[in-house]
Amino acid sequence: MEKDNPMHKQSPFYKLSPFMDSNKLLRVGGRLTRAQLTTNEKHPVIIPSKHHVSQLIIRHFHAQVHHQGRHFTEGAIRAAGFWIVGGKRAVSAVIFRCVTCRRLRGKRQEQVMSDLPEDRMNTDPPFTCVGLDIFGPWTVTTRKTRGGQAESKRWAVIFVCMSTRAIHIEVIESMDTSSFINSLRRFFALRGAAKLLRSDCGTNFVSACRELQISKLGCHNKEINNYLEDSGCQWLFNPPHASHMAGSWERMIGVSRRILDAMLLHHGNAKLTHEVLVTFMAEVTAIVNARPLTAVSTDPEHPEILTPAMLLTQKVGVPPVPPGQFDNHDLFRAQWRRVQYLANVFWGRWKREYLSGLQHRRKWMTPKPNLQVGDVVLLKEGQEKRNDWPLGLITKTFPSKDDMVRKIEVKVIRNGEKRLYLRPISEVVLLVSRDCT
Repeated sequence: MEKDNPMHKQSPFYKLSPFMDSNKLLRVGGRLTRAQLTTNEKHPVIIPSKHHVSQLIIRHFHAQVHHQGRHFTEGAIRAAGFWIVGGKRAVSAVIFRCVTCRRLRGKRQEQVMSDLPEDRMNTDPPFTCVGLDIFGPWTVTTRKTRGGQAESKRWAVIFVCMSTRAIHIEVIESMDTSSFINSLRRFFALRGAAKLLRSDCGTNFVSACRELQISKLGCHNKEINNYLEDSGCQWLFNPPHASHMAGSWERMIGVSRRILDAMLLHHGNAKLTHEVLVTFMAEVTAIVNARPLTAVSTDPEHPEILTPAMLLTQKVGVPPVPPGQFDNHDLFRAQWRRVQYLANVFWGRWKREYLSGLQHRRKWMTPKPNLQVGDVVLLKEGQEKRNDWPLGLITKTFPSKDDMVRKIEVKVIRNGEKRLYLRPISEVVLLVSRDCT
């Protein structure tokens, strides 16, 4: 074809004024013939970008500049006397596929934000579906001794209603199984038995509940399992190092901590006791449950604020009298109707004002290719430098209901031993896809 002729006007070589040297190599002509440069610098060898030789040259000089970017690689290629037609795109393509560059600077995987679980959108009674976590500790004064005062630590278990966003906090004295079960019993006694418990297996939860022997797939502690079975409750666990999957209660922990910090600052240098800490936690619970769930309206005809306390305490505002005539015989029925009216008001506004605000995805809006079994990945280790992150092989994937993979099982060899880790995809960097091997 005429376009393959270097002297054709539509040929990519036309503007280079190419000529054939004595070794039958096509070189750039140009206007630098009289410049005080070497022959290779004045007349680089022309190589098409899709040729295998150009790929080898790009890889060679990319390694010579120690896997720097396109600018460095192109400069090394040109200085060596090679002119790759369409070189920018060719160099970028090689760098994109470079495993070493992915290991040094590759981004961790992400996937489109998933749909909300059903327990975030149901209208069951408060604390039917609960997310829980443990935070702390705080040092409290327990008793006076001859040498001064004995101190011990206290932790707090936070229970967050997945739908109404109300919280309940219980203070525990230790991290053992019995102390946690006691807090769970107190919670069920005050708020009623829950149908579903959710918790994470991240750094915070694993370090706090190590004595509970929580596994990747569920709770293997016999005492806790027996108690949950008797209560008709199910417990689901997020994968380790997946705090973004626990945003419902992680957010509430942050709010509670800030309120408690302000209380402790106002408390001054006075010794913190167990009783004072429990009182503070109760006040924190009341403050958080009285927060607005939606933007405060400026409409004077709707002064009521939608808060979790509206449903929990039913003491916010004075509701209008239900229609109808009632006498003393209808006292209990009228009271029941008043309670039911308040609940209907809450859930009606909850659907209109709060639930509709959860529709939009704030980030992770684009679907990405799923990771597959057989992909080679770099597993992130929070306490180690990136160069020390281990290589892993994906052995199992866990697609969600939308067929998107957000959780994987990775096999890693450490000290000659095979280990399996359950991780979210945000903790791995894809190095080599199974399709490319």
